[in-house]
Amino acid sequence: MKINQLCILFCLVLVAAFSSCEPNNPYDTGPAYDVAGNLAKDSLKIVGYLDTAQIDSLYRIYDPSGVVIIVQEEGEGSRPIDGDMVYTDYIGSLMVDGVVFDTSIEQVAKDNDIYKENVKYETYGFVVLGQSSLPIGVSLGMRRLRSGSKARLVIPSPYGFQDSEVKAGVPPNSVVIYDISFRGMD
Repeated sequence: MKINQLCILFCLVLVAAFSSCEPNNPYDTGPAYDVAGNLAKDSLKIVGYLDTAQIDSLYRIYDPSGVVIIVQEEGEGSRPIDGDMVYTDYIGSLMVDGVVFDTSIEQVAKDNDIYKENVKYETYGFVVLGQSSLPIGVSLGMRRLRSGSKARLVIPSPYGFQDSEVKAGVPPNSVVIYDISFRGMD
């Protein structure tokens, strides 16, 4: 009999302990980002874009990640590998309407009303698949280009900004385009 009473008491203590816990778990960040689902949706949007967009190109590369690299001018030399430092001028825009949201070129920023006084507009250097303010899709695309290339990278949302609003002017789950001028690498 005492064991039954102890078990009941123990269960009541557990229920009381769990019911008094913080209802807002700080580690509960909501549902996981659906990479496969968003990649499937974005792939259809990208196919539609590529069918209708008139882009001069030498050739297109369809990366297994879903990033499409439209090479407009071929560079020379080797391609960067993970960990290489690369330098590029870029213009980031939304695929859906072409609105420019980011650039390393001062005049482009001014022309598109995104100019900021405290930003230094210059050729941007970053480590391929390292820390960067650019989305990972840019690194994936850069690995397919030679120094001196010019290309348009069409980046699906899983390799862009996903469902966050980290970058001003980029709605969640947006397919983004980066026009790249690959200046060189170390």
